[in-house]
Amino acid sequence: MNKQITSHVFLAILGVLVWLQPELVAAQTPTAEVPKPPVSTITPTPPSQMIVVEQAASTSAESQVLYGLQGVLVETLDGKTVAAQSADENFNPASAIKLATVLVALKTFGPQHRFTTGIWINGTVDKPTGTLNGNLYISGRDPSFHLEHAVMIARQLNTLGIRTVTGNLIVAPGFTMNFNWSARRSGEQLYDTLDSTLRSGEANRAWQYERTVLGDHASLQTIPSVAVMGEVEVNPVASDAKLVLSEKSSKLVDILKVLLCYSNNFMAERLGDSVGGVQSVRRQVIDSLGLSASEFRISSLSGLGVNRVSPRTMLKIFRALREELRKNKLSTTDIMPVAGIDPGTLQDRFTDPASRGSVIAKTGSLIRTDGGVSSLVGQMKTAGGETLLFVIMNRQGNVSRFRLNQDYLVMQVQNSRGGPKAFDYKPHMLAMKLADTQSLPSAGDEYEPVKGPVPSP
Repeated sequence: MNKQITSHVFLAILGVLVWLQPELVAAQTPTAEVPKPPVSTITPTPPSQMIVVEQAASTSAESQVLYGLQGVLVETLDGKTVAAQSADENFNPASAIKLATVLVALKTFGPQHRFTTGIWINGTVDKPTGTLNGNLYISGRDPSFHLEHAVMIARQLNTLGIRTVTGNLIVAPGFTMNFNWSARRSGEQLYDTLDSTLRSGEANRAWQYERTVLGDHASLQTIPSVAVMGEVEVNPVASDAKLVLSEKSSKLVDILKVLLCYSNNFMAERLGDSVGGVQSVRRQVIDSLGLSASEFRISSLSGLGVNRVSPRTMLKIFRALREELRKNKLSTTDIMPVAGIDPGTLQDRFTDPASRGSVIAKTGSLIRTDGGVSSLVGQMKTAGGETLLFVIMNRQGNVSRFRLNQDYLVMQVQNSRGGPKAFDYKPHMLAMKLADTQSLPSAGDEYEPVKGPVPSP
């Protein structure tokens, strides 16, 4: 069968089959994209209109045709198939692979886990002058460490009586800041952000905004500042250094919400590294879900590059993630974007009043890889209160049109069951998610100075 497909005839076939109430949608067939109608006008296509839609597809202008390959699987919560198309064929899930990374991270750390950044010193502190006669060390692998967290470290050091460091700022090899892979560049950003005379306007705004949102007006009464006189180095924490502060990140569940809403590649890769990297994530997913090696092939933890997974396997991963959340008394809304409500990748999708809040999903897009890739994985709610799980994957075509096609397919399914209905969800400001950090005095033995690379907290 011709593998060039467009989505609308598949949707028409879906409409017919939903109308006739069978369980399986036919395999890929040539289709044509048409303008997305309002939700209120989308209804299952009766058999008498089927030929009309197909004829429209065959006579559409080339600019209206959506070429590409599509895989679809829609199931009820109890596993009954609602719609399927090439469900066992491998596709590139793009950023939807982040769901597998998140699943392993949740299993490994638990949703309440906080990443720790250690602040160490050696030498002596002259409290009358606020001077540390020695070096300042920073260690940790927090994937969410940002500008405002650096200002908080300056503030906490000020409370310890330190405003000037005569020695160097030394960051451990695993330290990163502002989603920058380079420990040295991260150290240089930290160096500038600690010192109020070098601090960027962006850093000041981030600090002021976070403190204002939290209602922490006391922190805004002074200007935190630690001036380092020496240079920036990348080295392990010295054996004679003393841990004076521990800066703990937001809870993992909150980090995941930001990561998935904005599809942050850096955070996903760093998080995956903290659980052992690509091969570890792949092995754990295969073992926990009972997959064969060919069913889950990944080259990255963020979705960049060439990864391979079928809609059926992707739905197994999503089901496992839902179950892991349930065991921790959480739901998908706690970590995934809610369409039309949360900022980020789904902010401008499913925005009409009827659909807003009725879809919770992870997107995936690669413009050049595999000829253009797009995916949408998640759950939808219908007017009757039914929750349906779905995976839609496309490749070898126009990503923008793929997205329109995915939205229309979801809406078709919802309308075949009475229409969409919003999930019960109270949105939280994402700034609040990463503002819930903790600064603690040294616990004495929380970190052990090492001569090699500092291990992940």
